[in-house]
Amino acid sequence: MFQDEVLNPVDIDSCWKKEKSSREISSQTSETLTNDSSVQTSEAQEVGVQTDEVKSKPLPLVVDDSQGLKDFLRRVEPLVTQQLQISNRSHAFDGYKVFWEEESKAVSCKHTLTEASLNNEYNCTGLSWNCSGSVLAVAYGKLDHQDWCSHKSYLCTWNLDRRSLDPSKADLSIDVPSCLMCVAFHPEHPALVAGGTFNGEVRIWNTSLEGDPLTASSGLSDLGHKEPIAELSWILDEESRERRHLLLSLGNDGKVLVWACEEGVRVVRACRLLTESIPRSLRVSRAKGSTEVGGTCLSFSSEDKSLFVVGSENGGLFKCSMQASVSIGDTPIIESDLQSPIQFVFRPHHGPVYAISCSPFHRNLFLSCGTDGTARLYSQLDASPVLSIEPGCGYLFSVRWSVTRPLVFAVGTGDGQLLIYDLKSSHIKPCVSLEASPQKKAVYSVAYNHKRPQFLASGDACGVVKVWRLSTQLTAVASNEVEQLNSLATDTVAASTGTL
Repeated sequence: MFQDEVLNPVDIDSCWKKEKSSREISSQTSETLTNDSSVQTSEAQEVGVQTDEVKSKPLPLVVDDSQGLKDFLRRVEPLVTQQLQISNRSHAFDGYKVFWEEESKAVSCKHTLTEASLNNEYNCTGLSWNCSGSVLAVAYGKLDHQDWCSHKSYLCTWNLDRRSLDPSKADLSIDVPSCLMCVAFHPEHPALVAGGTFNGEVRIWNTSLEGDPLTASSGLSDLGHKEPIAELSWILDEESRERRHLLLSLGNDGKVLVWACEEGVRVVRACRLLTESIPRSLRVSRAKGSTEVGGTCLSFSSEDKSLFVVGSENGGLFKCSMQASVSIGDTPIIESDLQSPIQFVFRPHHGPVYAISCSPFHRNLFLSCGTDGTARLYSQLDASPVLSIEPGCGYLFSVRWSVTRPLVFAVGTGDGQLLIYDLKSSHIKPCVSLEASPQKKAVYSVAYNHKRPQFLASGDACGVVKVWRLSTQLTAVASNEVEQLNSLATDTVAASTGTL
């Protein structure tokens, strides 16, 4: 009844869509042509050239034995001999030294040196010029200790000949584990410098070494210093054929020690200041027995290097001799075996003595200053002072003789002034007064430059170091100046003995 019916398909073409024709096309760039080639330089050759050796020929010796020359020499010889004898007896140029620097009429500040990283928290405790006169070493420490020192300090150096000199940053800064109280350059080695610490340690540095410049340290030994080291001085070893230098140290414990600085630091000679060597009439303290005298400063005689003058905490001044020191060998010794080097006692200051300077032009004269506010001139032949000066500037902390003028010396005061006296013009007033401390703090250190006498350095309690250029008047030797210094000492000694 029902069945499937098959119908033919019906196609209806679209009236809007049309077929798209397509074809394939290929394209490419033209072929790139390449070519390899190699290039190198031409072959090199070495050629050496030198001049021929020239053999020097001695100049021919011409002998003139003519009669005319003989007659001329016989005629002029008496006149030449007469003039030479007159010149030999003349004293017109005695003490005269030639200065090749330009003449300067006033004192000026050449440099103001400060280590910015210290922030003015450290005192300038010591100054020292090296043997060439170009490098200045500055010891930084603190003087207000109430107990054992537990903080570090610094040793700084400036080379004033460098074009790249930075006044606010040292060329070399060395950390020291204890406060540095004094510093001293070697008299012949320009890079070797010694320092003494608050804890009694002696240290040696070689500033030419890279890395750690410390070459030797004494440490804390039984015979070493137990208190701060007040002064260091290099001395020549008279027993050595090699002319080596030894290092002498003076401590607040009264010990005077001599150190050998070859392959380490060791004590070779020692002595100590004892009250039993002082006459009872000149003792500040009436203590009985062998009590040590605390040393504060020291200076050697200009002629006899075995003699030195020591200043003490109680105001005493003592003439001492190295001949009293005990030689330290392989056999150990104790402090009670040490002898006292005191040979002569001078009239004391009324307070601690802070600086002593022996005259480089007179074997017996020396200067001293202290907290009594006086700067005194002594002769080693008389207990009483030759001259006493009171600047009226508070405590006096430093004094130094000029290295060229026999009658000139500099004094550092407690109110920040640097006073320069010329005894040729006045025994009372300084010829120059300089503001050495911007904050008017005490001037603890003064150092003349031995190689360049026109330079004088000063350091204050804030760590500010000033380098002064002195005038020609303060450096050029005046006529008969040495004779005036000798007469000053001779007349005073004669007056004290009643021979005038």
